[in-house]
Amino acid sequence: MTTGVSPAPPTTRPRRSRLRRYLPLGLAAWLVLEIWLLTQVAGVAGGPTVFLLLVAGVVGGSVVIKRAGRRAFQSLNEALQQGGSPSGGGGKGNGWMMLGGLLLIIPGLISDVAGLLLLLPPVQKAVSRSAESVLDRRLRRSASGSLGDAFQQARIHRPDGKVVQGEVIREEGPEPEKQRPPLTP
Repeated sequence: MTTGVSPAPPTTRPRRSRLRRYLPLGLAAWLVLEIWLLTQVAGVAGGPTVFLLLVAGVVGGSVVIKRAGRRAFQSLNEALQQGGSPSGGGGKGNGWMMLGGLLLIIPGLISDVAGLLLLLPPVQKAVSRSAESVLDRRLRRSASGSLGDAFQQARIHRPDGKVVQGEVIREEGPEPEKQRPPLTP
């Protein structure tokens, strides 16, 4: 028996981005490579040496993150005291230093080497330039209604598509007396 309603068309799943497709595979390969390298170094230098290397990475990374955070806070205070903008660009290296410290804290020799490289100012500048150019290209290519338009003025959209702009006016007057219920014993 038919009801006159046609069945819903089969929905197609949206395509996954390349990042979402290959990131889990890349993380798995990185973890396997880290474990393999740790076992190779432990076979040559011994287990206590590898343990000391990992502990030194955690301690060194903690120190680097703490110093970069202090430096970022000091540059923010200086910019605010001078009346300038806190986004003057004085703290660009601090973010890369914090990322380098985080990579040092993560157990593994490959992440430690990457963290140590990020502590070098020439590497920080090169990574910063490439990241800025990639972000700039992506923002220029982005379609309207996506990340490129995220910083536009917020508006209320009604279901019928009309845009309603307005402002909130708060009328402040005497507060109404609050009536409390009588106390009953």
